[in-house]
Amino acid sequence: MKNALKLLRRLVVGMFLVCLLLPVLDLIILFSFTVKYAGNGSPYTMAEEVAAGLSETEGGYALAPQVQESIKKAGAWAMLIQSGTGQVVWHTEDLPAEIPLSYSASDIASLTRGYVQDYPTFPANRGGEVVVAGYPKESFWKHMYPSWDRGLIEILPPLAAAIILADIGVVILIYLVTDMKLLKSVGPIVDGIEKLSKGRTAYIRKKGLLSEIAQSVNKTSEILQAKNRDLRKKETARANWIAGVSHDIRTPLSMVMGYAAQLADSPHLSGEERKKAQVICSQSQRMKNLINDLNLASKLEYNMQPVDRESVSLVSLMRKTVVDFLNMDAEGKYPMEWLTREDVPACFVYADAALLSRAAGNLIQNSMNHNPEGCTIYVTVEQQEKTCSVTIEDDGAGVTEEKLEELNNAPHYMMCDENVIDQRHGLWLLIVRQIAQVHGGRMDIGHSAKGGFAARVELPLKD
Repeated sequence: MKNALKLLRRLVVGMFLVCLLLPVLDLIILFSFTVKYAGNGSPYTMAEEVAAGLSETEGGYALAPQVQESIKKAGAWAMLIQSGTGQVVWHTEDLPAEIPLSYSASDIASLTRGYVQDYPTFPANRGGEVVVAGYPKESFWKHMYPSWDRGLIEILPPLAAAIILADIGVVILIYLVTDMKLLKSVGPIVDGIEKLSKGRTAYIRKKGLLSEIAQSVNKTSEILQAKNRDLRKKETARANWIAGVSHDIRTPLSMVMGYAAQLADSPHLSGEERKKAQVICSQSQRMKNLINDLNLASKLEYNMQPVDRESVSLVSLMRKTVVDFLNMDAEGKYPMEWLTREDVPACFVYADAALLSRAAGNLIQNSMNHNPEGCTIYVTVEQQEKTCSVTIEDDGAGVTEEKLEELNNAPHYMMCDENVIDQRHGLWLLIVRQIAQVHGGRMDIGHSAKGGFAARVELPLKD
């Protein structure tokens, strides 16, 4: 509903902008037309120019050349009516033939405010005589009886403002009523789309202006929910299959390991045969570990692995893990250095200690597996403002840029059903990444400053 209210605010703002911009646009258009037609000049000004430019000579009257040009350009004509007699004593050459040459006082009064033979006329005073400027028919409209009640003039501005405000109010009311009807349809659709984006079921009542869209959202929700159900079934079936296969393999694998161990210790076999039996034991153990890793990765992927969270000190847990591996390294091929500073706090995290120990063990074992001739393994625990990190690195063979790119980007066969050949097959790094993600953290891998491989697991500190 928050988005619907946001949409309503935008519509209201748009409505006010329309109400504001339309009058401004109207004024601009009105001003443009006014300027265009005002370019014709004032006809009263023309009459005054004729009165000023008209001079009396021995042979009659003469009009200044520039005034003649102005009259001609405006398509007008002019005449001079003598006071007292009412006779036209001078006129321009293009005076229309139907214009009278004699006027009574009432005629002069009429032409000053109106027309002569439908020609709009405009008077000017010249020493008691009347100069009349005339224009073509229908070139001007003259309001002949301009008389208004003073009360109307006084009330007209506030009345006009009240009418304009009332019109705006009606427009706003119509706009709001229309938009509210639209929002009643838009609001549930917006909420439904938000639910779909979060993977939840959405159902919208099919009514209103957008009933067809509501029906489409409902169908989309049904399709997505059906696909989610099928996907969950597939994930459950895959996890159960992996768990079942792992369980079924353990029994014959244990028998193989048991018999191989007996053969490896048998005094009746030659030394070469006992070595082959030992190889069978070691490879069987490797297979057993792989099955355990596969089962754990499957459970972590589908959130089926129970996470027993408690307050765990990463410093203490990593120190114990390092000691355990040192005790198992009887040959001393993999010495380990504890680089954690003494002033680092305990770094308490809310996590599953067994899973974190498994993640650290996987990273240490990864360094051992990729450096069969031996290497030094370095373990560092650091605390940041809101996180704590564990870095395990070595000075061994390291990893190429191409392999690092593959480890960071190539999908694992646990994650994808297609293009299996090009996917990476190591489970240990995948399990470490999954354990970090289960605890709200992350894992980064790269090159070590010691010259080998480095992996860093970062976890949020306990609140």
